[in-house]
Amino acid sequence: QVRLAESGGGSVQAGGSLRISCEDSGDVSTNVCMAWFRQAPGEEREGVAVFYPRSGNSYYSDSVKGRFTISLHSPTLWLQMNNLKPEDSAMYYCAVGDLTCGGGYSPPEADFGYWGQGTQVTVSS
Repeated sequence: QVRLAESGGGSVQAGGSLRISCEDSGDVSTNVCMAWFRQAPGEEREGVAVFYPRSGNSYYSDSVKGRFTISLHSPTLWLQMNNLKPEDSAMYYCAVGDLTCGGGYSPPEADFGYWGQGTQVTVSS
């Protein structure tokens, strides 16, 4: 049930910034959680940031904490990425859960019923 469209990916030098977006064509008011995941070749997909619209709470993985910021300006979910590192290079995916999303700071992928196609972010040294 793909209803999300990411954009804004590209190439940037280490230390630079990039902002990617995810437009939700569904009913954003029903969203329980919205998140960004990323996956590098040969690696598992990992959660980067999650936002809970009802409470306004947001959580980040340790690897991006202090550098990335997730925000919602309906109907668009944003991820501001600052001080980028080469290890941040990955395909970034937007995901939305509108049913159960009780994983707190790290909800499992199964909680997200909607996924975007991804946008590539490449960080060079």
